[in-house]
Amino acid sequence: MSEDLVNDIKNAISIINDPHMGISIVEMGIVQNITTNGNEAEIILKPTNPGCMSITRIAADAKQLAEKVDGVEKAKVTVEGHAMADAINEMINK
Repeated sequence: MSEDLVNDIKNAISIINDPHMGISIVEMGIVQNITTNGNEAEIILKPTNPGCMSITRIAADAKQLAEKVDGVEKAKVTVEGHAMADAINEMINK
């Protein structure tokens, strides 16, 4: 079930495109990892640019879409490698 849930989350967030490139964040490698623990998911994102202005929107969209997946009650999104990662993570995961 866990691997299926990870795949379902990956499929759900694959519709999010990098606004500058127009390519899925999954295809671009921005999605570094997806893990699940019961009905909770964690998604790790790493933008291609440490000053990316769009990563907050991408992270918020990923959280929202992941939480719509059957079997996921709560999703945590962690942004790594961004100049404002700590502030973004705190804001997104309130």
